[in-house]
Amino acid sequence: MTWSAKQYTMFEQQRTRPVRDLVAAIPNTEVRTAVDLGCGPGNSTEVLAGRFPQAQVTGMDSSDDMLVDARKRLPGLNFERADIGAWSPEQAFDVILANASLQWLPDHATLYPHLVNQLTPGGTLAVQTPDNLDEPAHRLAREVAADGPWSAKIGAVKHHERHTASYYYELLSQHCSAVDVWRTTYLHPLADHAAVVEWFKGSALRPFLAPLSDGEKAAFLREYQARITQAYPALGDGTVLLPFPRLFVIATR
Repeated sequence: MTWSAKQYTMFEQQRTRPVRDLVAAIPNTEVRTAVDLGCGPGNSTEVLAGRFPQAQVTGMDSSDDMLVDARKRLPGLNFERADIGAWSPEQAFDVILANASLQWLPDHATLYPHLVNQLTPGGTLAVQTPDNLDEPAHRLAREVAADGPWSAKIGAVKHHERHTASYYYELLSQHCSAVDVWRTTYLHPLADHAAVVEWFKGSALRPFLAPLSDGEKAAFLREYQARITQAYPALGDGTVLLPFPRLFVIATR
């Protein structure tokens, strides 16, 4: 499964808004080192570097395509190819940012404490993850996958399990001096129903589309858009307001 920086950045303004809110809530004032895990095309790294201009900021991602765009955007920063699940840095960081990246990894009971252990004393782990598996966009993707002629290929595709705010609060409170969690639903105005499909092609639909042939992908997307059109009524001018719940965690060691 490969990432497309071009596809992801089609909605960069909307995708960047949550990370601005997340980074603004980081309590640290003196930050010497910061890392952006799953930096994508660098939009989140740019926000992080803007908040802590004196810090040595590093971006990390597993996608070469994303890293190419990130390096073009921010040539003065260091970007490295890395797998978050296997990440064990030699140095500790004052801030670890993970914006819309940890939901792609399993075993959060182990992963989150591991990331806290990579912080300096008083350092902060700042995480934002989509909290929308029960939203129509996800539910319909699962239904189309199970109902269509491609069901043998993708009918059993599932995203990694996600947990409640209370789960992360209890988990991280065992390892941190302070934990703050909150949930926000953003209402993103998109041009039409086709734009909703384009949005999810860059993220949630990737595991469903990756195993399909070009013809199957086209058919899948036609059926998906038909169901999206029913699930998300358009406004009078054709605009579709896409509700997008997100979970935020600020954990200070």
